[in-house]
This record gives sequence, C-alpha cells and structure tokens, in this order.
Amino acid sequence: MFVRKNRNRSGSVSVQIISKEHKKYRVVETIGTSKDPEEIERLVVEAKNRINYPAKQTQLFSTLSKSDLAIKNFLAELSNSQIHTIGPELIFGMLFDRLGFGIIKEKLFRHIVIARLAYPTSKLKTVDYLYRYRGIATEIDTVYRFLDKLQSKHKETVERVAYEYTKRTLKNISVVFYDMTTLYFEAEDEDDLRKIGFSKDGKFQKPQIMLGLLVGQDGYPIGYNIFEGNTFEGHTLLPTLKEIEQKYGFKKPIVIADAALLSKDNLKNLGKQKYQFILGARIKNESNKIKQKILEQAKRLEDDQGFSIKKPDGTRLVVTYSDKRQKKDAHNRTRGLRKLRQRVKSGRLTKESINNRGYNKFLTLEGEITVEIDEDKVKEDQKWDGLKGYITNTRLSPKKIVENYRHLWQIEKAFRISKTDLKIRPIYHYLKRRIEAHICIAFVAYTIYKELERLLYKHNAGFSPKRAAELTHNMYELEYTLPHAKKTEKKILKMDEEQLTLHKVIYR
Repeated sequence: MFVRKNRNRSGSVSVQIISKEHKKYRVVETIGTSKDPEEIERLVVEAKNRINYPAKQTQLFSTLSKSDLAIKNFLAELSNSQIHTIGPELIFGMLFDRLGFGIIKEKLFRHIVIARLAYPTSKLKTVDYLYRYRGIATEIDTVYRFLDKLQSKHKETVERVAYEYTKRTLKNISVVFYDMTTLYFEAEDEDDLRKIGFSKDGKFQKPQIMLGLLVGQDGYPIGYNIFEGNTFEGHTLLPTLKEIEQKYGFKKPIVIADAALLSKDNLKNLGKQKYQFILGARIKNESNKIKQKILEQAKRLEDDQGFSIKKPDGTRLVVTYSDKRQKKDAHNRTRGLRKLRQRVKSGRLTKESINNRGYNKFLTLEGEITVEIDEDKVKEDQKWDGLKGYITNTRLSPKKIVENYRHLWQIEKAFRISKTDLKIRPIYHYLKRRIEAHICIAFVAYTIYKELERLLYKHNAGFSPKRAAELTHNMYELEYTLPHAKKTEKKILKMDEEQLTLHKVIYR
C-alpha cells in the first residue's frame, strides 16, 4: 500500500491509501480532503501512520490532534545537520568579545581560542570539533598557515588586550608576581628553541622551552615570554619586566618571585632599575654569621611572628615562624628519613647512588662501604622547622611581606590551569613560530578563563570554570526552515538549571 494525493477539479486534494492487487489499483481509504497545504501534509502523515500501524493501532493514530501530527512530521524530517553545539560560542564567545579580543578579526583565531577553552586538544582534533559541533569546515593546512603568522601579527595586540583587562579589573597594578615553568616535548631532537635543560618535571632528556608568566593580584594576566629550554631562570625576570614596562609605561610595581629567581645579579640589577622586590630566600644558604643570628632570634618567635636582619648589600632578610609550617617540616623530614633508613638497612643504598639532594643530606660515609645516617645533622635540621625567609628592599613590615608573598600561589595556580584545564601540554608543534602561536592561544584562553572564574565567584554560581566548560558541551541550537515563508531561523534549545545559571552569570 502507498499514499496518493489526488487533486479534484475544485482544487481540493484528497489523500488516499491505495493498494495494488492483481495489477489493479484500489482505493482502500480516503483519509480526507483539503485545500490547506498544512492540513494536506497532516493527512499524508496520518495516512502513512495507518499503513505502518494497521488494524488495532489505526484508531490510536487517527485520534492524534492536528498539532501532534505536525510535531511528529517536523521531528521525522529533522536531521543532525540542523542541530549545533552553541554553548562554547554562547559563553566563551561572549567573553572573547567583551574582553576586547574581537579586535582581531580573523574568525579562525576566535574558533581556535574557544575550542581551547571548551575542548582543549590538538589542532587536528580542533578541526574535527569545528566541523562536527559547529558546522564550520576548515582544513588543517589552513590552521597551520594561520598559526605561522599569529605570533608576528597578533601577539602584541593579544598582550595589550589582556593587560588592559587586568588593569580594569584590579584598578591598580602595584604588585606583580613572576614565575617560570618548563614545557617539554616528546621528540628527542633539539633546535634553536627547544633545548635540553633542567626540568622541574624530571624530563631531563627531553627538549623543552621555558615559559615566564607575569600576573597581577589573584593571578590576572599581564604578559609572558618564551625562552630557550636551557635558559637559567634568573636571567629571565628583568628582561620580562622591562619589556612590559616599555610597552605599557606603568609605574614600577613591587616584584614577587620565588627563591629560584634569587641571585646576586638579580638583586643588584633589580635595585639598579629601581624595582622593589620580595623574593623567597634560602636561609640555610646564608653565611654562618647570619645563620647564627637567625637561630638566636628565632628562639623568641611565636606563631606568625618575624624579624628582619640587615644584609651587607642593603637588602633585608625577613624571617618568619609558623606553627603550621613547623609541623609540616617535621612531618616531611620524618617521612623522608623513614624511607632513607629502610634503604640503608636493606643495603641497596651505595656510595655511587648517593647525591646530596633531598634527605640524603643526612647521610655520612664511613670508609669505603659503610653508609650511615648522621643523627647530629638531623638534630641540626630540626632547629629550622617552621622558619621561612624572604629577601626584600621594601620597607614593608614582616607581616605585610608574608601577606604579599603568599599570593605567589596564584601564579602556580595559573600554570596548573594552563597545564590541566587548558591542556597546554602536550605540544604537538615543532616549528618555532607554531610553538609561539600555541602559547599565545593558551594565554588568551587563560585570560578568558580568569574572567569566567571572576564572574562565577561574584554571582555565587556554585560551580567551577571547569564545570562551566562541561555545561557548554550540550547547549544546543536548532536551525530550521519555515515551509511557507521559506525562511531559515535558529532557536536555542531549553537549558537545564545549571546551564541557565551560567547563561545568567555571563549575560546579566
């Protein structure tokens, strides 16, 4: 059986169910007659339903309302190509424009940045994402050609937009935080940028690059620099500061960095350039005279108290004590010694396998083969539990020094976000210009991430930026064509409660 539409002389159309038996056609049933195109289509759907669901089920479908049948007919014609994932563009695209990155007109830049936030993955998979979820067709070679010109053409604009955003958010950039991280590559070949050097990740035989990041209070981005993989961290701070200062002309801030940036040259050059600084100090590496002063004055300290010692170079060594830190230092040493004693007892620890790092510093060698733990060194080390040092040329009190330095964890959080949420690693590029472009895109994504984080906190959304990114994955838009008007329209599908909260946070 099949459905036939038969037009009468009056212009009406009869919808009939036709059967073919013994080479003859027979009208099984006339479903209805109408001049209204929508009604005719409804009758066709009803006729098809009667063919597919005969006998007992015929009555069920014949009782469907006109609107129900219209909906069923619409859904029957719906295809995957009409449904797009709109969430990433709706949320991250809005922030991209609001922060000012829309000044870069290349649409591909926008798509790659948004993909980095919503689906952080390789550029090849980004191309697949754009096609599958956004209906945007592009070739991987097109992406690579764009990356080749991104650094030289847009990095300065990207950094300026990020800086202006941070300036608006913080109102006053009086303190900046600087740190370095290493980003290593799976390939073993070095080149003019990727070098084998000291790796914080323990990947000593893999080429790497050094990424220096400068942020303001709460981790808001200011700027970044990329260095060769074998660059000494201490040589990166001042060039980065001077470059940012020359670009934006802002008043010299107080610079805060960890002990890895501590060197005589750094202290001298920072002072020459009129920078104030607070750097983490390695108090056990000070001269015997200063160490004696530290231990003598530390005896009088209670929780959260501190003191200052004037150094010959004009800087101050600020030392503070914390009960919490004391318990942590003692716990770590006890745990390290437990493992060390087990290794000594087992006989597996030999002279050749010993270095002076970690808790091996408590070992002493007797003759050629005897390895023992020096208990006097252990007792000496206990005297330093709970003490933390800072080198500064500011006039801030020890309490203010500690308060400012404690915010350094924000930059550690920035690197953690970049490496986990934004998956800055692994890096699949090998050409220098593409590596630089990859870092540039991650920097833009991090800036947008920080604004999302700020808004979620401000409006008590109750979920993290990472969860927000997940919520965008199934925020859909339907594209359809009205049959009579022949007009294509788009409709965002109804969101769940969390998605509505996210939408309100961004668009309020």
